[in-house]
This record gives sequence, structure tokens and C-alpha cells, in this order.
Amino acid sequence: MTVENDMPRPMIPKDVLKKIKTIHIRTNHLVNDIFAGEYESAFRGRGMEFEEVREYTPGDDIRDIDWNVTARFGHPFIKVYHEERELTIMLLVDVSSSCFFGTCSRFKQELAAELAAVLAFAATKNNDKVGLIIFSDHVEKYIPPKKGKTHVWRVIKNVLDHQPLSTQTDIGGALGYLNKVARRRCVAFLISDFIAHNYDRALRITARMHDLIAVWVMDPRELELPSAGIVEVRDAERGHAMVIDTANATVRAAYAQIARQTHQERFDRFKAAGIDVIEIRTDRPYIDPIMKFFRMRERRM
Repeated sequence: MTVENDMPRPMIPKDVLKKIKTIHIRTNHLVNDIFAGEYESAFRGRGMEFEEVREYTPGDDIRDIDWNVTARFGHPFIKVYHEERELTIMLLVDVSSSCFFGTCSRFKQELAAELAAVLAFAATKNNDKVGLIIFSDHVEKYIPPKKGKTHVWRVIKNVLDHQPLSTQTDIGGALGYLNKVARRRCVAFLISDFIAHNYDRALRITARMHDLIAVWVMDPRELELPSAGIVEVRDAERGHAMVIDTANATVRAAYAQIARQTHQERFDRFKAAGIDVIEIRTDRPYIDPIMKFFRMRERRM
């Protein structure tokens, strides 16, 4: 695992810089005109911080009266609070081999990288800190949270440029690492296809410590098969392969049934842990699911 600190870093390679600029151009309107306001409304900070005591004026909430100061001076004073707006946003990005799959215009990993970029740019526009954890079956890279556009570009560069060291997935390990390095409560976006096992307990523990949101990236072929004749399918993480006849309607129906059951089991897992889910598909725009999520969070505040 590598941990980036404040030591001087090499220049961003031209091909990666081009990818970052392309994503920035594509997402700039979304961040500036659409997501930024929704993001700020959805995440209001850690809470209310005490600022000062002042004399009571008609219309003030009597629940804010400071009775100790009031007794000392013989007339009412109230406590004044301000909202502590600054947040720490942690992006946990899955780079296991199952994420390097896609039957539409791009792989799930490419979509995950763009989603991470959108969230990072929205965070920095609101002066929040952004950190990154890249993981497979272990944490492969950690960038501590900081503010600023330069830092965010470095975060996105690492998401786009990272070469995975392992094919497999350990979501529980990534969440455990987050809990160790993030001592204060943060907003954590876990971006993955969630093709993994034994992470239910880790979800529940992390959800108690942080504001954990599952960003579930999927491809339509994980939900249903087209009629394409005899095809070989392979488990990208473990290498197991099998041949199936996709022209057989019974085979396709059985696959779809298993996929629906698996989808519901994962959704139930998130619900049991008490975390929100944003479902993203490679064949559909991601604007609507993210906006729906932001607005749901705003109504909840």
C-alpha cells in the first residue's frame, strides 16, 4: 500500500491529464450549476457549534436561554450557535477485476472514476476536505483528506491512473481501514459493484461511525443476458469459466432470476446496515440517481 503525503510529487502524465481535463469539462456544468447546491443542502456539516452569549431579544427561541448567565446578570441571555459547515469526504473506490467490465460505452471502473471526480469537485467547491482509499482485496493507496483544487486533481489522477495489484475484493478490509484513519465522523462514498462476500458486519460498524453511502455501479449484462448463442463467461476475480447457451430462453430466465435475487439481497444488506444507496448503471446517465439521492437527503435534514 502507498500513502501519499505532502512530499513533492511528479508531474501528472499527459495521457492522464487529458483524461482528467475531459472529465472536468464533462462534469463542470453538473458541479457548478446542478450538483453544487444540492450537495450543500444534502450535507450540512457536523452540527452546531457554540459561538457566544448575547442578550435576549423578542423572537429568540427561549430554549436557547443560558440560565446561568441570565441569573448572574438578572435579565435573559441566550446562547448563539453556528453551523460547522466543513466536512471531510472520503472516497473509497473498488479497483478489483470485476469492476473492469462493461458492455456499454465504458467499464464500470471508468464510470466509478467519473463519479468520484464529480463528488470530489462538488466537495472542493464547497470548501470540504477530500480523501481517497483505493482498494482491491487490500488497501492499495491512501491519500489523506485535504482541501483545494490541486489536491482534488491529484485524487482524480490516482483514481484514473491506478494499476491494480490484485484481482479480488475485500470491502470489509477497506471499511476497517477507513475506521482506523478517519478518527472524526466523515461522509464516506463507497464506490463498488459489491461483488464480494462477508462485509455485512463491516457495513454496520462503519455506518455507526460515519455517514456511509453505497454507490453501487452495475452493468445491464449483470442483470440479464442477451440471446447471443454459445458464449464463455469468466469470473474476472478468480478466473473460473463456463460455457452457456444464451439462445436458450430457459437459461436466460434462470440467469435473470438469480440476478434479481442477488440484487435484492445486496439491497437488503444496505438497508439492514442503515445506509443509503445510489444505484448507477453503465447504460444510463448518472445525473438522475445522484440528484434523487441529494434531494432525499435534503428532505431528511
